[in-house]
Amino acid sequence: MSWLTCIADAKWEETGFYYTMSLINGKYKMVILYCLMEFGVVRFNEMKKYIGTISYKTLSLTLKELEADGLIHREEYPQIPPKVEYSLTERGKSLIPILDSMCEWGDKNRR
Repeated sequence: MSWLTCIADAKWEETGFYYTMSLINGKYKMVILYCLMEFGVVRFNEMKKYIGTISYKTLSLTLKELEADGLIHREEYPQIPPKVEYSLTERGKSLIPILDSMCEWGDKNRR
């Protein structure tokens, strides 16, 4: 099914493309997914350090969105100080080939 057929036959909001973009759209979502792919299990402050330019508030909100969408898993350990780790779910891992393709396209087409 082509892109044009996809949007011609359905409401934009009902397309698979729209749904996929709703999950990964955002300034840092793909960066967070790649970080978790690369490092496996990552704590909050490590993530902040890896990304650098993200604020604590934005990181927290973005992680909550990715968790609500079932793309990442949040594991909280009952200890002092609190320890929270993030990792990709199987659903999140299934997005990696798509993100890889986007990166390859960008590498080939950037000037």
